Amino acid sequence: MLRIVAHAALLAGALALGACGFADSRAPVPEFMRMKDAEQPPPEPPPDVKKIVREQIDVVFMAASYPREVQVAPPHHEVRGLGWTSCVRAQLTSATGTALGAQTYVVTISSGKVVDRRRAEADDICGSETYEPI
Repeated sequence: MLRIVAHAALLAGALALGACGFADSRAPVPEFMRMKDAEQPPPEPPPDVKKIVREQIDVVFMAASYPREVQVAPPHHEVRGLGWTSCVRAQLTSATGTALGAQTYVVTISSGKVVDRRRAEADDICGSETYEPI
């Protein structure tokens, strides 16, 4: 009987101590028992949008659109995430050869590469940006 009680006490102690390893950073346990918060990587410095767009123009615009008078706006840090966004504007030509006029795109830049692009919409800030030629 004493043996069963001893084993039960040891098992209960082991479970109690084992549970301490799962305490998150906000658990009501002493500091040394808490898991550390995952450190966020530092934000990237603002990218050189002119250089990136110049080097990756084929990612932003289709080659068949013959982009001309390409201009970029200053980068803005993404609201969600660690990347940057910037507005890019150029005179484009359609696949049939007719002029489309100035078209504006929002590009997402991460680690010095264009990772996404989409056509600018009315609720984007591209209309109020200042642009510089590349």
